[in-house]
Formats: sequence, C-alpha cells, structure tokens
Amino acid sequence: MSLLDAPVKVLNIGLEGFADELRSQGVETLQIEWSPPAGGDPALAALLAELASERIEEANSEATRRMLSADPWLVDIIPAHQAIPALRPNMILHAGPPIGWDRMCGPMRGAVTGIAVYEGWARDLDDAEAKAASGAFAFHPNHHFDAVGPMTGMTTMSQPVLVVENRAFGNRAYCAINEGLGKVMRFGGNDAEVLDRLRWLRDDFGPALGRAIRHMGGLPLKNLIARGLSMGDEMHQRNVACSGLALRALAPALAETSADNAALAKALAFIAGNDQFFLNVAMAMGKSITDPACGIAGSSVVTAMCRNGTDFGVRVSGTGDKWFTAPVEMPEGLYFPGYTEADANPDMGDSAIVETIGLGGFAMGASPAVAGFVGAGAASEAGKFTLTMGEIAAAENPEWTIPAMDYLGVPTGIDVRRVVETGLAPTINTGIAHRLPGIGQVGAGVVRAPMGCFSGALRALAKELGIR
Repeated sequence: MSLLDAPVKVLNIGLEGFADELRSQGVETLQIEWSPPAGGDPALAALLAELASERIEEANSEATRRMLSADPWLVDIIPAHQAIPALRPNMILHAGPPIGWDRMCGPMRGAVTGIAVYEGWARDLDDAEAKAASGAFAFHPNHHFDAVGPMTGMTTMSQPVLVVENRAFGNRAYCAINEGLGKVMRFGGNDAEVLDRLRWLRDDFGPALGRAIRHMGGLPLKNLIARGLSMGDEMHQRNVACSGLALRALAPALAETSADNAALAKALAFIAGNDQFFLNVAMAMGKSITDPACGIAGSSVVTAMCRNGTDFGVRVSGTGDKWFTAPVEMPEGLYFPGYTEADANPDMGDSAIVETIGLGGFAMGASPAVAGFVGAGAASEAGKFTLTMGEIAAAENPEWTIPAMDYLGVPTGIDVRRVVETGLAPTINTGIAHRLPGIGQVGAGVVRAPMGCFSGALRALAKELGIR
C-alpha cells in the first residue's frame, strides 16, 4: 500500500491504531512487507503526507498527459550553430548539470580538449588543456539549450546534430550523431582517429543523412519505438532493433539523394555497423517529449535526469529549470577484458533522459538480454526492474508496451514523492568509461540515481507550494 494512496491515516493514528481499525472491520491477520517511508526520516515523511494533495495529482496528470501525447519526428540533421543560434566560438556544451573545468572528471576533460582541437580553437591537446585551465572556454549544460549528449556529451558549433520535432507541441530537441563503437569522444577519446571520424560526420555523413531525412519528410519515432520494444530493445543499452528499423526507413531516401555510390555505401555501412546508432535519436526524442512537461505548477514529475561524471542532476516540472544535484554514483556491471572497477569513472551522460520517459532501465522487461549484459542478474529477472520502477512512476504508456509482460505499458513520469517515499531510486542502464582521458569505454552496467537529488527536489517543491 502506497503512502500516497492511503497511509496518511496510518501516520495520523499510528500502526497500532490502524491495526485496531482493521480488526473492527473483521480483519484479524494482516501480513505486509513494510519499511518506514522516506527511509525513516520523520521530517521527510511528514512532508510527504502534506504533499499527498489533489492539486499535485492534477498537476502530475497534466505533466504525464503532455508526455504521453507527444508526437516526435526526426526531421533533419544540421550544424549545431544553426540549430542553436546562441552557440559561439569557444563555447562548449556538455552532459549533466553545470560544472567547471576544475571539477571535471578525466574523460570529460579528454573530450573537451579533443573537441577544442576539432573546432580549431587549440593547436593540440596540450594547448587545449592549457586554454581550458585558463578559462578560455565557456562551459554550459546541453539541457540549457534544448540539447542532450551521451556520456561526455560534447556539443559545439560545427558538429552536425539530429533534430527531433515534437509535432504535438511544436518544440525541437537536438543531439549529436552517435560516433559508433570503440574509442570515441563520448567516452573521452581524443586521438587522430576520433577527430577524423568527427570530421567525416560533419563534412560527409551528416549532410547526406540530413538531405535524405528532408527528402522523406521526416521519420516518425513513436511507432518505431513501439516496434523496437517488441523486438528486444530498451533504447539505452540495446538499440539493435531500432537502429535496424531506422536504417530500413532511411536507406531508400539516402539512395535517392546520393550521387556518389562510394559515399552512399560508406554511409549505409556506418549505420549498419553501429548497434547504438539509434541511441542518440532516442535521446533527442526524450528531450523533445519532456520539455513540454516543464513548468507545471505543483507537479512532482521529473523532467530531466543527467550526470557529468562528478554530479548527478535532476529537474522537476513544478520547480522549473532549477537543478537538484548530488554526487554521482559508480555503475555496477561487466567490464571488457583487461579492465576492472579500478579503471572505471563514475557515471556520466545526458542519456538518462531515456529513463525519464520510461525506457532504458524502466523498460528492462522488454530486453532480457540486456539484464545479463549489464550485470543486472539473470535474463528471467529483467521484468522485476520494470515492475519496481512502476512503483515510482505516475503513469504507464499505453503505446509503448512490453509483450512479454502481458503488454504492460512502460512506467512513465517519475514522481519524486514516490522515490522519496519508497527509497527506490531510478535504475539507469549505462556505459562505463575509463577514469583517465583518451582511453574510452571499458564496460557497461546499471547505476542508481542518488537519493539526495530527489529529497532536495521534494523540499524545494514543498517550499514552492508554500507548505514549509
């Protein structure tokens, strides 16, 4: 029984009084699994009781209505400075909540120095590091500019970005193109191979794919996600099905708009050889879905989760653009041969926007293969992750269902009240980066969002509502 559904009475009369009332109704024995709400913190428990209001429920219904009625389409690929006119030279957007060079982790620093060389703002990596330390670069979160980025999340002027438009609300969101597997900038890679690939994405692949997407009038994403869930994807660690479905939809338009067979073959091979190609599309889609749910007075629904390798950040609808942060945690998972936990960096990336809309760790029941891959237990246990996350969600998505769980809709709309009440932190599927710059990915796993973000958000929401 949820504190938000009924036990305000339990708080008022105590457990003994509650038992007496049950006996008066003919119930002699009641066996329940119970733990104190809010981890036994009396102040937070009392706050939860005061926040169990019809006003908040109505606000949350509106927030989830906006998320569930979204109509996201991939409509273009354009240079970031065209998508985000506020971008300027020496301005670097990164994953996670705000952070400066002095607190950045190793892979984030590696990506910063690499992107500075790529943009021509530094002669080499050493020059870039010296400039970063001297304050030559302006750092801002992607989320402040309608954007998201995986892992280190670099977004700068000349990078091509995927454009996802939520046609139900008219807003757009952006994400850089997935670089592929191996040593890549999102995991802190910054050598010549990494930079050459970024230049190819900018000069050849991005413009070609942009022409194809415009030629076909855009790619609708909602039904594509539904099909991917039925084919074993959860859209964070496993994107094999959706990447294949996207390739099938895009290939004819790529062929029709290409005059160079060799370039066409390379573009098709790049998508076909990258099982995570669709991840960045899903991320921009997630941002486009959650942004219309921001700023609803009284709503306790989470509109963003992200991390920068140092801090984990959360935004809540009813508190607008304010960040609630706590130290980010270490992922638990499986490591590539030759690497161990000692090599790992704490979690990072804006990709937790996928969980924010009910995918990733929240849709683990659709993807049993991922449970074993990320070290989250046996494949048969995958559904338990989805059921557990359902306890902290305000709704289910009737259009994104899991066939193996009797077509259960993925849990949607994380409610900070339920997180604090139950002590169940959101589960996030994630990659694991090496703690040193320039090395790249060393494994994959799951991580829990830190509870401090949600208790802080709860207190701020109460203050916003004039409760205390």
